[in-house]
Amino acid sequence: MKTVLLIGLGRFGRHIAQKLNELKHQVLAVDIREERVQTVLPYVTSAQIGDSTRGDFLSSLGVGNFDICIVAIGDNFQSSLETTSLLKELGAKKVISRAARDVHAKFLLRNGADEVIYPERQLASWVAIRYTADHIFDYIELDENYGIFEIPVPENWLNKTVGQLDIRKKYNVNIMAIKTKGRMKMEITPETRLMEEDVMMILAKYSDMQKRFHI
Repeated sequence: MKTVLLIGLGRFGRHIAQKLNELKHQVLAVDIREERVQTVLPYVTSAQIGDSTRGDFLSSLGVGNFDICIVAIGDNFQSSLETTSLLKELGAKKVISRAARDVHAKFLLRNGADEVIYPERQLASWVAIRYTADHIFDYIELDENYGIFEIPVPENWLNKTVGQLDIRKKYNVNIMAIKTKGRMKMEITPETRLMEEDVMMILAKYSDMQKRFHI
């Protein structure tokens, strides 16, 4: 369990709060608008109404005590930048800030953000790949080169072992796990046999997935 300071409770921030609640993390949620704070109360440990660009307000929250500070402000870049900078000045351990454009990301990283996320861009990539490939069940972007793909076992791999197929050498992909009827198997060995009901979690370059699986 981690302690999280979540600043900015628009749609993106609200979804983060809900997911953090599902994962049983302790969350202090902050927004300048009372109605947004009221909306997330069922999903957070505590919440406060306040202006995160004010140093005295942020200081009163004890930002250095949180494992993660997430700046999810999306409608005012100036506020996001000032909040990010103040958090770092006040001793925040890790600051993750939302960006809409590359230029925003550069300023955020220069002014205190440890990491930057692009929710709209990342969702766009997921939608484009997930829904233009008939045989991808799910997809997670890791970086500009690699992703994790959830796919069924190709017909010509059925009833063969990982060793027989020599998957890593021939296809340059790694099977991270196999899901069978909702149960996940993480111990993949050369003797692991691939069956029709299996779903594979594959770590690979996009270029290799396109080449080998016609995605």
